[in-house]
This record gives sequence, structure tokens and C-alpha cells, in this order.
Amino acid sequence: MRIDLDANATTPVLPEVLDAMRPFFCERHGNPSSAHQSGRQARGALEMARIAVASLLRCEAKEIVFTSGGTESDNLALCGVLQPFLDRHEPAHLITTDIEHHAVLFAAQSLEKRGREATGLLEVTYLRPNADGVIDPADFEAALRPHTRLVSVMLANNETGAIQPVGKLARIAKDYAEKNSTSIFVHTDAVQGAGKMQLDLSGEFKNVDLLSVSGHKIYGPQGTGALFVRKGVELAPLFHGGPHERQRRAGTENVPGIVGLGRAAQLAQEWLAGDGPRHLAALHARFEAALLSAIPGASVNAASAPRVSNTTNLRIDGINAEPLLISLDLHGIAASFGSACTSGAAEASHVLLGMGMTPAQANASLRFSLSRLTTGEEIDRALEIIPAAVAQIRTVR
Repeated sequence: MRIDLDANATTPVLPEVLDAMRPFFCERHGNPSSAHQSGRQARGALEMARIAVASLLRCEAKEIVFTSGGTESDNLALCGVLQPFLDRHEPAHLITTDIEHHAVLFAAQSLEKRGREATGLLEVTYLRPNADGVIDPADFEAALRPHTRLVSVMLANNETGAIQPVGKLARIAKDYAEKNSTSIFVHTDAVQGAGKMQLDLSGEFKNVDLLSVSGHKIYGPQGTGALFVRKGVELAPLFHGGPHERQRRAGTENVPGIVGLGRAAQLAQEWLAGDGPRHLAALHARFEAALLSAIPGASVNAASAPRVSNTTNLRIDGINAEPLLISLDLHGIAASFGSACTSGAAEASHVLLGMGMTPAQANASLRFSLSRLTTGEEIDRALEIIPAAVAQIRTVR
């Protein structure tokens, strides 16, 4: 039996999603930009998917731009907003955090480099979180400047599950902008929040201007994603070509993938409205409590922070997580160091280091993330294997 406890890395495509995608690979293969019948069918399917994603996020369909995934969405948000300032030789300031996904961090560093090359036109502030991985709103407010043009703070951290007060931070930014007669755009990487928590861009997140989601984190296909772009946001495209996606993302749309993303968004909305969140939270709470009880010296990173209800970042004093992960894999359990994008790297997690941990503490940490498909039987089996694997690692150390 293989037990997947690495759902934050990716999720399987649900059967209903695959069924929705199948016709668009063959018999309904039209280009959505074509005027003939098959093209119109593809366009209709694409727009229905746009409506489904907008419904999940509670925004207007025309505010959804389809992309190849969370990384592209993040890059389009940051570079798309800030590049026009560089082009106009206007000073700009970006605020982000030390614990963002590398899609945001590396995009910010690239923009920072471009800013230096343009005689310091673009500056970046990287906020440090508290010990639970949460940004202090007072620190955020203190970082705002008259030339701040963009804020990018992730909603739920991919490694710890910690939820940032994005709605509050966005309100602070907008209040500051109003008082200083300027404009500040707010972006959030919601890749790990979408499908796990309710997102309302007309309510709690009404001050958020851009929001990134990824298909394969919500039981849709890999290589699909979306960026919410609120009306009135000037966004320079990353790609140049045709007028696709309201001239924001050139290139023929991935119709099968987008259809799958739309169906996954529908299923996520149904799951959120039902008993799914409560069931997953209960299963996760039982798993986490049992691990802490069964493993001496174990603690949960970001334990006091609000977290999405599927993620445990477990630190086990006195061990190195790498051999433990190998042992778990040999016993049929998939877990990770943290971000799947850096799981092959030897260095300690930048997220945990950003929270103030030592390299040894960070290297003693591993992430377990449950999915909507995780069963009680799988958790029971995992709770037999994991403590035994830890004991064995400690014996041979």
C-alpha cells in the first residue's frame, strides 16, 4: 500500500476531471480562436471553465486569466504590474516576505536586479515573519512607502500551512494608499489556500487585486493555473503574440487542461460547501496529535498559527529528516522536506530559516500534507510506520 502524505506537492486528477477533459483531446479539439463550429465549441468550454474558477473565487469571469500554473501566475502578477514602472522610469517599491514560494521570491529578485540596473528605480522589502511564520501587520505597515506599488504576501504557506492575514494586510495597504494619494496593488499566492478554504474576492479579500491558483493543487491537471486580475489593474504581458486572454497571456489556450481546471474548481466548491473540510480537519488533528504522542522530542512548526487543515510540519529533535524520508518512502509513505520545487536540494528550508530556526532545526523537519482522498485506514497505517521509522533512525545514528 502506498500512502500519499504529500498533497501540498501535487494532487491526483479526480475521475470527474479526467472525464470532462477527454473529449477535448480528440473529437472536440478545436482552437478556441477559430470561428467555425469546433472552434466555437472549444471557446464555449473555455468560457464555462472561466465561470467555474470565478465562482470558486467569487469574482467576475472576465477577471480570470488562464496560465500554465502557479509559477506563471506569480510571475505575471509581479512582473506584469512592476515592469511598466521600469519602462516609464518611475520609482517603485515591492513588499514581499522571506517565506514566499520561490516563484515569488525569484521573480522579486529578478525585478530587484533590473531595478539596480535602472539606477535604483525598483526596491524590494522582504518582511520576516514571527516564530510561527506569520507576518506582523505592524511590521507590514511600517514597511509601506509613498512609492510602494505592489505587495505580494502568500495566503497559506506551502511548507507550514500557516495562513497570513492577507485581508487585513490588503486593507492596511489600501488605507495607506488613500491617505497618501497613491496606488498600491495587492497580490497573494493562494496556490495552497484555494480549494482548502473559502476565498471571497468580493468580501474578505475585496482589497486583493491579483490572486494566483494552480490546477494540480486542487485535483486538476498539472500545467494549468489562473491569475485573478481585478478590473483596473494595468498588467504587462510576459509573452507576446496573439490577443488571447484579453491580451494578457498570448498563445493558444490549453483547452483540455483549462476544462479540467474548471471542473476541479466546481468540485472544490462543492467540497467546501459540504462536510469535506470538517472531515479532513478531524482526520488531520487525529494524525498530528498521535504523532506528537508517539514520537519523543517531536513538535509542530507554526503550531500556534492559523493553518490550513491538512498540513503538519513536524520537527523531530536529534534527527536529520533526509534519511527518515528515505525510510518512509521504502515503507510506502510519501512525505517531503517542504516545497516540492526544492525537495532535491541539500540546503535547509528558507521558510523555516526565515522563521528563526537554526539549520539543524530546519533539517530535522519534514512535511506531511493530507488530501481530500486520504482515508482513516491510511492514517492508521502511517501512525504505525512513522514512529517506528523514527526509532530505527535514532538507533543507527
